[in-house]
Amino acid sequence: MTTFRFPLQKALDWRRTQLELAEARVEQQAAALAAVDRALADLSAMAHRTEMEVRQLPQLEGGDLSALAGFRLSVRVRGRKLTVTRADSQRELSSRQAAVLEARRRCRLLERLKERRWEEWHTASEKELDELAADSYLAQWARRRLLSI
Repeated sequence: MTTFRFPLQKALDWRRTQLELAEARVEQQAAALAAVDRALADLSAMAHRTEMEVRQLPQLEGGDLSALAGFRLSVRVRGRKLTVTRADSQRELSSRQAAVLEARRRCRLLERLKERRWEEWHTASEKELDELAADSYLAQWARRRLLSI
């Protein structure tokens, strides 16, 4: 009786490696997206704090208002850049998630094929064992019959 051997095991291992790599890329991109989201939240919080600090100044002068206007403009520009970066990050994340689904599908296909081959091997192995048991029984029966004659 031979042991089970899947001829496409190396291909299955390769597919599993590809899947792990694709999943790692998704995690990386999700972390990058989270970092952009944090940067947007930090920018918003900083803008809000600065606005509140300026409003609480006892005396506002023209230079303060001019600096505030420049600050608001820089916050808007940085916010737009971060929004564009976030959209790019989101697109890349979606692309990488699609790659994971494809890698998972390919891996699962080989896994199902391996399961099917194992079932076939197992059935053949059981049949071989049954035939061996039947042959053994018949040989013992024939031997006892010869001894009794």
